[in-house]
Amino acid sequence: METIADLTHRIEASLDTIRPYLEADGGNVKIQQITDDHIVKLEFLGACGSCPMSTMTFKAGVEEAIKKAVPEIKGIEVVNLTT
Repeated sequence: METIADLTHRIEASLDTIRPYLEADGGNVKIQQITDDHIVKLEFLGACGSCPMSTMTFKAGVEEAIKKAVPEIKGIEVVNLTT
């Protein structure tokens, strides 16, 4: 069984594939928590935290990258997502 540390490593690797795009617009993303029931809680940083396109960025970029790389994740939430 994978530990939270193993999941964190795999999620970070998936986020590293999209970070250059976030950083190009002055933003980034950080893992805040991975729960025991495999829910990932993220925080958008920098420009991503207040960008009106952050919902689309989350759905089309961040969420997709994590689900593809770590399919056992049950859900992904952004704690500071602007809607």
